[in-house]
Amino acid sequence: MKIVFFGTPQFAVPTLEALLKSNSFEVAAVVTQPDKRRGRGNELSPSPIKAIALSHEIPVLQPKSIKKDVEGLEYLRSLNADAFVVVAYGQILSQEILDMPRLGCVNVHGSILPKYRGAAPIQWCLYHGEAETGITTMLMDAGMDTGAMLLIAKTAIAPFDSAHDLAVRLSTIGADLLVETLLKFPEITPIPQDNEQATYAPLIKKPDYELDWSRSAIELHNQIRGFYPNCNTQFRGTGLKVMQTIPLEGEFLNEFEELRALNLPTGTPGEVVEIVKNWGAVIQTGAGALLLKEVQLAGKRAQSGWEFANGMRITIGEKL
Repeated sequence: MKIVFFGTPQFAVPTLEALLKSNSFEVAAVVTQPDKRRGRGNELSPSPIKAIALSHEIPVLQPKSIKKDVEGLEYLRSLNADAFVVVAYGQILSQEILDMPRLGCVNVHGSILPKYRGAAPIQWCLYHGEAETGITTMLMDAGMDTGAMLLIAKTAIAPFDSAHDLAVRLSTIGADLLVETLLKFPEITPIPQDNEQATYAPLIKKPDYELDWSRSAIELHNQIRGFYPNCNTQFRGTGLKVMQTIPLEGEFLNEFEELRALNLPTGTPGEVVEIVKNWGAVIQTGAGALLLKEVQLAGKRAQSGWEFANGMRITIGEKL
């Protein structure tokens, strides 16, 4: 089966590698986003997908807009591909592109559709405290993740999974499911999505990262792990990223016997109500308390909650 692969970030790499390892597929070309400037040197760097493609001497296309790239479109048409595979590519495909491959365009989407259509399904499912998510392969149409579903694979979400943890797991699940989908393609009956059950996962914006301590401990914990590692607050007039937390209640304490024994005072939202030796500062929220497990002060390296509390000599009563 001749494939053209559309993808950009690390999340897409396992799927491309799975196609390359299989004798059932020929990856004729890769389409990825243009190189971006990264790092302190601000040097142009290829996407993870481009790096894999170049290492296998696969032709790479990097148009700013694939829909408007006349030469690129002509090249894609000339390949006479059986299928286009799309994994977190980052651009909308036109109907002209969707109609090119013989079998159609197959998308690997990081949710159980029709829930969490859109650009950031992994992040928003964590934000909303879901207990389960998965991968859906689907036939693409002109809508935003609205195409008929092919196969679904599910996975449970653990209480301390971050967006990074979940993305790594889902990327390998997606690779396996995509290969299974293509191999079983003639036998699969596409299932239309129920649009009435659809929810959306839009691009994450700067205000989404800001922590509001009047929210509950569990809501804040889900925001922090969902938008890992970028949620932020202020401490002593300086920006502070909060990267990992432990809500001091319920199932979250199952593996932390020492924390279960705490007898915490209450305070106002954002107030430090306790310093737990070898653990860190405990913050009062709108409902419940939240222990800071990993943080990063602006301009500094990430550090454990205890390193932060001890090094900054944080006192009870201070506020975030």
